Amino acid sequence: MRHFPLLAFLAGLALVPAAIAAKPPNIVFIFSDDHALEAISAYSGGRLNQTPNIDRLAKEGMLFENSFCANSICGPSRANILTGKHSHVNGFLSNERARFDGSQMTFPKLLQKAGYQTALMGKWHLNSDPTGFDQWEILPGQGSYYNPVFLQMDGSRKQRPGYCSDIITDLSLDWLEERDPDKPFLLMCQHKAPHRNWSPPARHLTLFDDRKIPEPDTLFDRYENRSKLLQEHEMGIAKHMFWGHDMKFHGKNQFPGAFRDGIPNREYERMTPAQKALWDAAYEPKNQAFIKAMQEGELSEEGIVRWKYQRYIKDYLRTVQAMDDGIGRVLDYLDAHELTDNTIVIYSSDQGFYLGEHGWYDKRWMFEESFKMPFLIRWPGILNPGTRSQALIQNIDYAPTFLEIAGAEVPKEIQGRSLLPVLKNRGYAPADWREALYYAYYGERTHHVAAHDGVRTTRHKLMHFPRTREWQLFDLVRDPQEMHSLHAHPDYSDVLEQMKERYARLRDQYGVNSAAIPVSRLNESWWQQRYQSKQKETRQGPGKLLFIGDSITQGWEGAGNDVWQQYYAERDAINLGFSGDRTEHALWRLVKGDFKGVTDPQLAVVMIGTNNTGHLEQDPEETRVGIEKIVAQLRGAYPKMPVLLLGVFPRGATPDDPMRRINVAINERIAALASDEKVTFLDIGKTFLNDDGSLPKDIMPDLLHLSPKGYELWAEAIEDQVASLGGFSKVTP
Repeated sequence: MRHFPLLAFLAGLALVPAAIAAKPPNIVFIFSDDHALEAISAYSGGRLNQTPNIDRLAKEGMLFENSFCANSICGPSRANILTGKHSHVNGFLSNERARFDGSQMTFPKLLQKAGYQTALMGKWHLNSDPTGFDQWEILPGQGSYYNPVFLQMDGSRKQRPGYCSDIITDLSLDWLEERDPDKPFLLMCQHKAPHRNWSPPARHLTLFDDRKIPEPDTLFDRYENRSKLLQEHEMGIAKHMFWGHDMKFHGKNQFPGAFRDGIPNREYERMTPAQKALWDAAYEPKNQAFIKAMQEGELSEEGIVRWKYQRYIKDYLRTVQAMDDGIGRVLDYLDAHELTDNTIVIYSSDQGFYLGEHGWYDKRWMFEESFKMPFLIRWPGILNPGTRSQALIQNIDYAPTFLEIAGAEVPKEIQGRSLLPVLKNRGYAPADWREALYYAYYGERTHHVAAHDGVRTTRHKLMHFPRTREWQLFDLVRDPQEMHSLHAHPDYSDVLEQMKERYARLRDQYGVNSAAIPVSRLNESWWQQRYQSKQKETRQGPGKLLFIGDSITQGWEGAGNDVWQQYYAERDAINLGFSGDRTEHALWRLVKGDFKGVTDPQLAVVMIGTNNTGHLEQDPEETRVGIEKIVAQLRGAYPKMPVLLLGVFPRGATPDDPMRRINVAINERIAALASDEKVTFLDIGKTFLNDDGSLPKDIMPDLLHLSPKGYELWAEAIEDQVASLGGFSKVTP
């Protein structure tokens, strides 16, 4: 028997008219990709463009001024929304080699159980088939603007002629026509626009040609007064836009000092002759005028950046315009079919975007322009038209909101909060509402944005960069453009400590443990090269014996090479030690690594964790959890393979060395992992120590890494276990 407790609850508060209380509301969730608030006139006041149909939701419903994402990148944000959980919990941390686990709880599945029919049309970008939908048709990966291909539920592909935003709208309206009219529905209409490479439809190719779009004040940001990590980015309008892909030129790059080579305009290649003719008629006169100006030396370096900004921003806004056209069609359909009164319509995007602020395009950073995301909701009879809310909300809140709207139970595992208390309170945050938000970006090679996380309140923002151990603090009232970090300013010392406390509390609340969250180091060229080399080595197989660890393990290829040749070369051993790795990096390698050639390993030797101690002085319990996940990953991949788990080696000169004591505490905890009959724990730390517990420099010259003699001691200390557990013949020194 179906029931709808929320409706009874709201009725008790005299908020739901009798006509609406008769049946649960439909939900139309319109979602875009990379839509900056500045490019929505309801938010910006129309400084850049006009979006009349999105604005209609603001006029007829509620607009949230402080809506934020949990991880500003396409796939992870979508996973946040589907699960109501932060990335480290739902498992989709970045777009790199990631695949969404569709078997986990998602709100569409729970809506199905509550009696809703569900559909998804458009961009998915989670590298797995959608689950929880009665019908779906999705773009592969990023998809294309022109004549796009769509993946079908039967595994086939269908190319549809036309423009992507129009087609996604068509598919959504077709499904509305064909649905069961007696059931409530969830429709997720998910656009590709305005994602790069910002290719407009024919009808908008010359839109904005008659005006200059205003530039942001920070277009020429020099990244002073903040972390030097900002300067490492590769998402700048000045230096990182492609001649063909971004700027829409044909042929060879004529000005390699100003534009990047390597990616042509693939959208142009997809066009029909008729589409190309319209495109060229719009772009070529402008392109040729620019080329002539460049050849005649009329443009300075700043002038070139300003031209590139205009080309970029106008193309971006043109794709927004086409999407807004489609949103208008959906709203008109609901009106024409008398669905408006009992249908909640929401517009949002996976994150914001930089429209030249700080000289950038793209997203990822925790700065406001990409951290903020639009959220507008229309619910006739419930929300007062034209309401604007200042409550702090996040995309992990969508799932519990949809579930409570539908009268479905909200699982305790969901980390977000239903927005119903805010909606029913005319947009005001209730007394027990959150005062701060947690954000985490885990780093990708693309655009070279450093991994970071942080916390934001209504006034202040604190960012933490693990690689450099830097804090960045911003006063969003006095410095809304975030140009000066105040982390070292004496007047903000109390604020800094208060924000650090909030940061720690939120990480604890959400179960954030960096030691157990897979993170790559692919942005470091040597690490990437070693990773690729080890992938090749493992594919060649057979890999009967695996050594997994950090620089101490990698050292088998240096100071320990002679010992390695004596003990392990004949055993088809593979050294998977990476200098500087912490547990999270080793875990990433195991989760994401392609070890197809290693089909039947006989033993894995694991020794990892001292960098968690040395780099972060991390709590030993957190490091234990990371090591436990590494062991679990190995056990899951190779159920028959024994694991020899070594205690973290001693470090520091004496037993009372603070970091030595942390490592001892780690070992006390990970010993319990041997409760698995396939896991053997062995602590050989005393092998390296003098009788008084001191660490001799002829064993560890720097009191951390082993000498040749140290590697000999290591090999001898584990030989009995290696031979017996792995089924190898014993090596006699």
